[in-house]
Amino acid sequence: MERNGLDNRNRERKIGLWVGGISTFFLISFFIVPGYLPEDSVPELSGRANTFDYFSDDSWGNTQTESKGSVGHNQSEYGKFAWSELDPYAAFIYGFGDLNCHNKAERSWEINGNQMPVCVRDVGIFFGLAIGGFIFSRKGLNRWTLRDTFLSIFPDRYTEDIYRNNRRTMAMIVLAGIFALPMALDGFSQLLTSYESTAFMRLLTGTPFGIFIGLFIATSFSARPIHFSKDPSMVLLPSGSRFQMAEVSEEE
Repeated sequence: MERNGLDNRNRERKIGLWVGGISTFFLISFFIVPGYLPEDSVPELSGRANTFDYFSDDSWGNTQTESKGSVGHNQSEYGKFAWSELDPYAAFIYGFGDLNCHNKAERSWEINGNQMPVCVRDVGIFFGLAIGGFIFSRKGLNRWTLRDTFLSIFPDRYTEDIYRNNRRTMAMIVLAGIFALPMALDGFSQLLTSYESTAFMRLLTGTPFGIFIGLFIATSFSARPIHFSKDPSMVLLPSGSRFQMAEVSEEE
């Protein structure tokens, strides 16, 4: 019997491996694709997050002729780029980066003279996503709720006081702050001041945030009450704690 009261944790292991595996695929691809493309075929870019800027020659990124504040530059000075003209694998990776990342050249690495599909911070985030997924595959347990499933990655002896004093929500808030605060401070410092972060700092702050997100994604797919026959008392928790259904009082 596992620490959560179930016979095995095969499902949690598979979910963690899927999260870690998919994240690793993207992480490795971010390095492989610019490495095998012809040298200097991906110029310096400057786009926007959450939109396609470099799909074709007449896309937003390629039609910019001047700086637009924090995004955009005169692309004609560097050469046009259209990821839809690449081979399917490279197009998918660069298209993914185009949609999800701002693609600022000054915040991205180059390989073989080609700008990578995502910025350095996103490299750190995906590195963290992979770590988070693999950690959950080894340690995570389905414990009915999201917060209890997330906290299961820690040995029970370290969380006994949290359960004994019912501070699970507070523990989750503290953990989220620990993982996310470094990236938030680094990012907002750049936004609000003249401070410019280094590539190493972006990598360093993006990684713990990615670990938290990877763990949370795996937790979200793993926390399932149905595996306990919808009986919360079956869930084993640290310090001998037990879930109880709230009693509904009836007025006479």
